[in-house]
Amino acid sequence: MMATSVQITFDCTDPNRLATFWADVLGYQVQPPPAGFASWEAFMTAQGIPEEAWPRVSAIIDSAGHGPRIFFQHVPEPKMVKNRVHLDVNVGAGITDHATRRACVDAAAERLLLSGASQVRAVEQHGEYWIVMQDPEGNEFCLQ
Repeated sequence: MMATSVQITFDCTDPNRLATFWADVLGYQVQPPPAGFASWEAFMTAQGIPEEAWPRVSAIIDSAGHGPRIFFQHVPEPKMVKNRVHLDVNVGAGITDHATRRACVDAAAERLLLSGASQVRAVEQHGEYWIVMQDPEGNEFCLQ
């Protein structure tokens, strides 16, 4: 059986901004340049990539090596409709007390609002609590 891995790709208008935002949300880091290069600019220059193309992509990685790489690519059109797929960010993982978990989710939402997210709605159903959010370009995600 062949090993598989997953990369999540976001189409966006500002790859660097979204990479920085999602690195903050997920506790990831912006992917460093390849070995032997002091910066992405140095790498792209060595590859012959024109300077006007440099801001068209960015990526973040889980420094622990467990989560998928997330890639951000520039597209010319803005987001138009609701996502058919979204990320659930489990900020309350392992917390079983409902009030404590809710406080953790609310605190994460407040922090992300300061980073450019917007809150769509809070939902409480069947003993669960989550907040539907949007990143700076309108991509939906849930904090739970």
